[in-house]
Amino acid sequence: MPWLGDLDHKSILWPDFNAVWGQGTGPAGLIEEYKTMGPFWIPTINTALLLTSGVTLTIAHHALRDNNRGKLVFWLAATILLGFVFLGFQAYEYIHAYRDLNLKLTSGIFGSTFFLLTGFHGFHVCVGAIMLAVILGRCVKGHFKPNQHFGFEAAAWYWHFVDVVWLGLYVVVYWL
Repeated sequence: MPWLGDLDHKSILWPDFNAVWGQGTGPAGLIEEYKTMGPFWIPTINTALLLTSGVTLTIAHHALRDNNRGKLVFWLAATILLGFVFLGFQAYEYIHAYRDLNLKLTSGIFGSTFFLLTGFHGFHVCVGAIMLAVILGRCVKGHFKPNQHFGFEAAAWYWHFVDVVWLGLYVVVYWL
């Protein structure tokens, strides 16, 4: 960005352009002061919740393969519960960001990127939890067999993918 503020490029943008981008202030003081979201504690708790949900889902899958419906239903329900607890913590995090940190969607590139990435991921957690809830209903009714359960596996792949994406977001959004 500094090259935009040199004398050769000022006329391209506007005469009063100031190539300043301080953390929490935004360009040319147009954005209200805000604080960035750190990794402690809600994002770290959410990471633990999603990693745990991957474990509970794997246990449920093994129970399905072992034809243990009671264990399958319990661990699959635990996975869904962990997903919705994640969403609850994310909602709390958004309230904290808005009220305490003055971090909003309009808070420059950090605010818009933060809410876009975490919100889009939260949407996918919600979709995954709904998919797993449908699968849970089908498991209760006995629709899946130890050697024939592609619907379960497809939903599980989706859930694990959402978990892996969160690990990347956790590093990029909260630590970098």
